[in-house]
Amino acid sequence: MIARVWRGKTLAEDAEAYAAYLEETGMAEARKLPGSRGTLVLRRLRSGYAEFETILLFDSLDDIAAFAGDELEEAVFFPEDDRYLVERDLTVTHYEADVAASRAPSATKAAAKVRRSQTSARGRPST
Repeated sequence: MIARVWRGKTLAEDAEAYAAYLEETGMAEARKLPGSRGTLVLRRLRSGYAEFETILLFDSLDDIAAFAGDELEEAVFFPEDDRYLVERDLTVTHYEADVAASRAPSATKAAAKVRRSQTSARGRPST
């Protein structure tokens, strides 16, 4: 799997609007393509700005070409990006991605398991 990573920055007050715009354009478009394995948008507020990092996951570089065109290392921009972005990377970075999805038991499930074991050991629930 290949991760396509890009970074940009907006004013903090534009963060919500730009996040919605990212979803409506690049993220939604990328997920529709064959070979797409999902998208991720990271965001943090710092010193009056919102920093964004997007990660698009694809099966192969050939699949990325359907999104990015022939110049794979060039970032893809959409018509309203100029309205929001105060800083942007003009290139992207591609990484081989090893993705493993696992879930640790939630605290609630873990606590319930402890309570069950305490009940079994004592014959009654502990308080």
